[in-house]
Amino acid sequence: MNKLKGFNKGVNLGGWLSQGSLEESHISSFIREEDIKRIKGMGCDHLRLPVDFENIYDEKKKCDVEIGYKYIDLCIEWCKKYGLNVVLDLHKAPGYVFDDFEYSSGFFTNEKLMTLFLNIWDSLSKRYAKYSDMMMFEMLNEVTSFDVIEEWNALAFRCIKVIRKNAPKVKILYGGVGYSSVKAVKYIPAPYDENIVFNVHCYEPMAFSHQGAYWVDKMPLDFRISYPVEDDKYKEICKIVPSIANGTLGESENALAALKDKDFFDNLFKEAIECANKYNVGLYCGEYGVIDRAEPASTLRWVKQINATFERYNIGRAIWSYKKMDFGIIDDHYKDIYDELIKYL
Repeated sequence: MNKLKGFNKGVNLGGWLSQGSLEESHISSFIREEDIKRIKGMGCDHLRLPVDFENIYDEKKKCDVEIGYKYIDLCIEWCKKYGLNVVLDLHKAPGYVFDDFEYSSGFFTNEKLMTLFLNIWDSLSKRYAKYSDMMMFEMLNEVTSFDVIEEWNALAFRCIKVIRKNAPKVKILYGGVGYSSVKAVKYIPAPYDENIVFNVHCYEPMAFSHQGAYWVDKMPLDFRISYPVEDDKYKEICKIVPSIANGTLGESENALAALKDKDFFDNLFKEAIECANKYNVGLYCGEYGVIDRAEPASTLRWVKQINATFERYNIGRAIWSYKKMDFGIIDDHYKDIYDELIKYL
C-alpha cells in the first residue's frame, strides 16, 4: 500500500465553512490563525477542510461566492506558515448532502445538478492546482446509499477527468458508498491514475460513537454505553435503533462477536487494506471520532485502539472534529484526557 506522505495525522475543521452559519461574523471568528498554530502543536501534519457549496457558489445568481474562497485562501496561507497540508473536502454539493435523504434523492439522475457539481470542481481545481504539493481534493463527502454504486462511480470518473484537466498531479480522495464505509472500498474501480487515494470514514461501533445523538432517528437522548461495549446495553440499543447494528457490522449478534475481538479494527479495515494493496494506492480515513456524550475514558480507549490499526497499516487520518460539532476534541469535555488523547490522533 502506498503510504501517504504529509497526510498521516490530522483534524477536521467541521463547523467553519461547512455545517455552520454562512455569516462572515461566524466564519471570521470560528477558526483563526492561532487555531492552525495549535493544530500544528498537536503533532498534526495536515487538516481536513470541509466546505459546503453555499459558501463558494450562489445557485440563484449562478456565480462564485468570494467570501468562501477568501477563507479557503486564508486557511491555506496559515497552513503554509505552520507547515500543514490540507484536504479540501466538498462536504455538500448542490442537490446532495449526506444527512438529508429527501434533498439528495434525485442527485444521481439529475444531469443539471451533476453538471453543476462538475463545474464547481472545475473552479476549485483551477484555483488550487498550484497547491498540488500540499493538498488533496475530496470529491464528495459520504455518498450514503448502496443503491447508487454505479451512478457514483460514473460521476466520480467524470469529476476526476475535470480535475485532471487543471491539476494533473494533485491527489484525489475517492470514497465509496455507505457513508464512505470501510466495507465499500471494494466497489471503487481500479484507480484512474497513481494519484488516487481510497477514502473511508469510521465511527464503529455506532452505538458507542453516536450514543445520545439527537440526529440519529429513534436514538434515546439519555442512552449511554462504555467502550469496550457492554453486551446488554448494545443489544438494547440495537432493538431500539436497528441501523446502529446493521450495515458495516451486520446484525447485532455478529457485531457483538466482532467487537469482542481485540483485533476489531484490524479486521474491520482488512478488506479496505487489501484493496489498497492490490492497486498500491494510499488509504485514508477522513473522519473518525466519538460524540462528547461518551465518557472520556472510554473515548480514549477507542481512540487508542483505532490508532493502533492506523499506525500498523500506514493509514492516514483526520479526527472529527477540532471544536464544537458535538465531537470537539479541544472542548472542556476532554480537558482531563486532552494531553493523552492527542498522542493517539
